[in-house]
Amino acid sequence: MLTDFPIQAILDALVGRIVDVLPITAAGVTLISPSEDPHYVAASDESAMRFEELQTELVEGPCLVAYHTGQPVSVADLRVETRFPRFSARAIEEGLGAVFTFPLRDGEDQLGALDLYRSTPGPLNDAAMDAAQTLADVASAYLINATARSDLSDAFDQSVHRSLHDPLTGLPNRVLLLDRLDQALARRERQPSSTAVFFIDIDRFKLLNDSLGHRNGDRLLIEIARRLDSGRRPGDTVARYGGDEFVMLCDDLDDGLDAAALARRLAVAVEVPISLDGTDHIPTVSIGIAFASPTGPTTAVALLHDADVAMYRAKAGGRGRFEIFDTEVGDRAGGSHRAEADLRRAIDHGELSVVYQPEIDLQTDQVSGVEALVRWDHPQRGRLLPAEFIPLAEATGLVVPLGAFVLQEACREVATWSGDTPQLDVSLSVNLSARQLVDPELVSVVRRALAESGLDPSMLCLEITESVLLDNTESTIQVLDALKAIGVRIGVDDFGTGYASLTYLKQFPVDTIKIDKSFTHGVVDDPKDRAIIANIVDLANAFGLSLVAEGIETLDQLTLVSALGASTAQGFLWSQPLPPDELKSWMKTASFTPLRRADALENFATRVMIVDADPAQRTAVRAMFVATNRYAIVGEADDGREAIPLAARAQPDLVLLDLSSHDHAGLDALPGILAVSPHTKVVVVTALDSQATAISARALGAAGCFDKREDATRLLDYLAEVL
Repeated sequence: MLTDFPIQAILDALVGRIVDVLPITAAGVTLISPSEDPHYVAASDESAMRFEELQTELVEGPCLVAYHTGQPVSVADLRVETRFPRFSARAIEEGLGAVFTFPLRDGEDQLGALDLYRSTPGPLNDAAMDAAQTLADVASAYLINATARSDLSDAFDQSVHRSLHDPLTGLPNRVLLLDRLDQALARRERQPSSTAVFFIDIDRFKLLNDSLGHRNGDRLLIEIARRLDSGRRPGDTVARYGGDEFVMLCDDLDDGLDAAALARRLAVAVEVPISLDGTDHIPTVSIGIAFASPTGPTTAVALLHDADVAMYRAKAGGRGRFEIFDTEVGDRAGGSHRAEADLRRAIDHGELSVVYQPEIDLQTDQVSGVEALVRWDHPQRGRLLPAEFIPLAEATGLVVPLGAFVLQEACREVATWSGDTPQLDVSLSVNLSARQLVDPELVSVVRRALAESGLDPSMLCLEITESVLLDNTESTIQVLDALKAIGVRIGVDDFGTGYASLTYLKQFPVDTIKIDKSFTHGVVDDPKDRAIIANIVDLANAFGLSLVAEGIETLDQLTLVSALGASTAQGFLWSQPLPPDELKSWMKTASFTPLRRADALENFATRVMIVDADPAQRTAVRAMFVATNRYAIVGEADDGREAIPLAARAQPDLVLLDLSSHDHAGLDALPGILAVSPHTKVVVVTALDSQATAISARALGAAGCFDKREDATRLLDYLAEVL
């Protein structure tokens, strides 16, 4: 009988939830088959485990009767029960008063039993018995599906798979990776295409492995492997290369910008907290990227070497970073001599310029600040964006004079605005790199920029990235404290993409955090991004920090980030980064009031959250609600588990929870949703057996259950009755 980890986690959650919603004290699941002894696979606590083990040890008890008969067994008082004399006597000694057992059914056969235990005698009412059998059927469905998947593989396929895959993570191993890389390089000789390799190393893995033990180290490797595999594009290969190193093989990446975007996506996928021995750890990876040469032959060994070199340079630059080794324009981690010379000339000869992107106060619809960004007007290549030259500047140390230029120019420019026009009295944000923070002249450079420009220090916010909050902690705090003493503010840019724990955020003198655009871009379609933004907003409020949502490009994104609590935003919805004269003209004439669609949410009678795994179905339901003008959609989630944190932030009036024909998992999230949002009414929508599902749903706290086999137009009428 298959009991791999995903199924195990589901069963563990299920028995825990059953104890919460039914009048029992413990619950367990036992699997039974003709060829094997009974064995428990889930228990809500140690007492349930003892009673499950006791029935296995004695080969006697109600779970065996339920298994053989296929019928529930109810023992309301063990003191008068005569069918299981040995089990009853031992169980009473252990403090058991009553037991109720329900078969795990597979058609005409049984898989085992769901056992409910109570410390005091007394029966369960009919509704509780029906709900328990429905929940037993839920467990059966997961076990049946898992077994069916397992039965598809024969011994030969498993043998071949083991020879080409890593036994710990299940990813392709080095042998399979090298074979696929050789094939990709051979295809280039027949048909021109781009081939890239990402060399990925887990930061500080050895320290964690040594301090927490190999078991936790293996857990981290398995989880990182899963996250990397989930972040790859279709057709790419993620392999475990050895130890804590992974390699991703990519075809058809157009250029370094595409590679950078993919590297950032992988970093976001990895940098989610994982609990190891009860403590949350936020892993990061350093990534080196190498492209096969477009002008000559490239071997797999050479390409992997180039990517490995770039990875180590990324790690040396501060970890949690990526570097590109591009054979066409030179190694961007170290920079070719020509590229470095070009950048030095740009700094010395006025080829750099500063542009400004406005930040909008969502409460007043006014520009509250600007972020200064650098551009390079290259004599041959035209205007270059920061992603095309900042990595070179950081690797060569040129980012220090480049950053000083941006700071001095931006302070000088912004200081002149308030004297010209009152509405241009705004704050200024300037980015600091990790290399600038370790420059001993940084504080003097900031003082000089403020003194020469006359800009009020309180109007300047110096932004650092999350990765800075972990490296060189003591020296970083000293530098930031010295900057705060001048009177400037400190911001954390791209928040949510790094690994800053709450401890570090509390420890550093931070005033502002910026939500990374990777989350705001997905806020409309991805419930995970909505949950992350909601939690970042709560975190900022709890720490007394100001907050800016970056990368807003659409009205829908603005509506949702505003509804989730963001008070300031920036993005192309208002303006791209502009030169000073264009920005001043724009600020004098632009009107932001039409963009305040988020305020309209407050005018609706009922605030709704939709929970449905089918995006098309969510779209249809959303359209139906919007058409009535009586409902506001304040959140969407793929399943019940994702809905819980979103409900905690949005506090909806109504949650519409869809259960598909093959998945009961949403039911166990009901108590969680109601726990974080007690006033919310949850309506289950399903095509399952409506009577059994309705009983289970109501037992778990649902306000109603709608059978979607009925006319869909009846849903609004039904909700009106429930509300």
